[in-house]
Amino acid sequence: ANDFFQLPAGRLASPAAAAAAMASLFSSLLGPAATIEIAIGDEGERQQIELTRDNGKQEKVLLYVGDEDRIFGSAKVNITGKKLEHQGIKCELIGQIELFYDRGAHYEFISQSRELAPAGVLTEAFEADFDFPDVEKQYESYNGINARLRYFVRVTVARSFASNIVQERDLWVYVYPEPPELNNTIKMEVGIEDCLHIEFEYGKSKYHLKDVVIGKIYFILVRIKIKHMEIALIKRESTGSGPNVCNESETLTKFEIMDGAPVRGESIPVRLFLGGFELTPTYRSVHNKFSLKYYLNLVLVDEEDRRYFKQQEITLWRKVPGGMRHQPTQAYSGKREAAEAKQRAAKEKDIQDKLRKKKEKERKRREQHEKEKKEKDKKKKKKKGKDKDKDKEARKKDKKASKDDKEGKKAKKSKDKEKRKDKDKAKDTDKKRKRSGADDDDDA
Repeated sequence: ANDFFQLPAGRLASPAAAAAAMASLFSSLLGPAATIEIAIGDEGERQQIELTRDNGKQEKVLLYVGDEDRIFGSAKVNITGKKLEHQGIKCELIGQIELFYDRGAHYEFISQSRELAPAGVLTEAFEADFDFPDVEKQYESYNGINARLRYFVRVTVARSFASNIVQERDLWVYVYPEPPELNNTIKMEVGIEDCLHIEFEYGKSKYHLKDVVIGKIYFILVRIKIKHMEIALIKRESTGSGPNVCNESETLTKFEIMDGAPVRGESIPVRLFLGGFELTPTYRSVHNKFSLKYYLNLVLVDEEDRRYFKQQEITLWRKVPGGMRHQPTQAYSGKREAAEAKQRAAKEKDIQDKLRKKKEKERKRREQHEKEKKEKDKKKKKKKGKDKDKDKEARKKDKKASKDDKEGKKAKKSKDKEKRKDKDKAKDTDKKRKRSGADDDDDA
């Protein structure tokens, strides 16, 4: 009976739970038991960018580039009372993806932890250093409509009977890949059969964030009354996968590039400066959670306000700034990507070699099969020829036997005929002799 006491709602609670509830109540009434300050070691030397929070407020965050940029600094815990009992103090470096459409689900792709202090009691301010060297920051930070990718340092003071004291500090990461080796032009013919036929051409398919999109639009066939033509830059964010894909499109800019009806053979120039917009690079399947693509949308509007449009995807990448102190480190100078590409190429080569060997084996097997088939057919043909010769010989023999048989029969028949003739002749002779004998008797 002494281990529990009655709560106002009529439920029983243990002393530990009651103490935690009371501590949480006093914390909410009197403020937190401690505050945490996170200082970054090279904060004064590092570039900062402005980040817009969900509440619309602007906040400056430190910019990091490359895996070799170590994240180090110190965490200071200032207690507001006489003492603070805790179950340990730790510092974490977290890289996570937040999907707002998925009830704010978090997916961590980096999680490193450092213990700053074991469980104990703080009676004065506590300060400790942390260091996270050689952290693989493979993705660029992103703050979008339905997805957010963030890196942050989190310091936690763990407590038993009260809520933990947590402080986070965001960091921003840029990714600088090597310039694309292949950058083909975009050339495409589109239109409506027997009504409209246009050809548009852009100088490149991949642009850096401060680049200029230069192109031309040729009118090959025009049989509809076009009022004007406009071009738009569209950003499309895709989150999720399979049937749960959520797409959000945002038109970053739209402007008119032609006013009035074009004629056949007319060429309209296109020039779009990307440096005036807040752009991020193209992201393709970031940790299999979200993607970001950019499109140039060409729209033609006729006199009846019907709209004809064609979208073309372009790839954006972040170029190394000219005034940068050092070149991007291994992940972002393309070495890691090159190594991965090399591994993929080796893997692809192995697959191709296996396929080639398999095809070669199959080809040899087919050749052997064909050869065996030919030999078999040849033997069969030879055997058939021999059988044919045998049959021919047998037929000749049969024919000869038949002929001999016929000749034998004929000879026998003629012999029988001769015998019959002789017999008949002998009979006639006997008759004549008898008749002459009878005549002689009569004369006598």
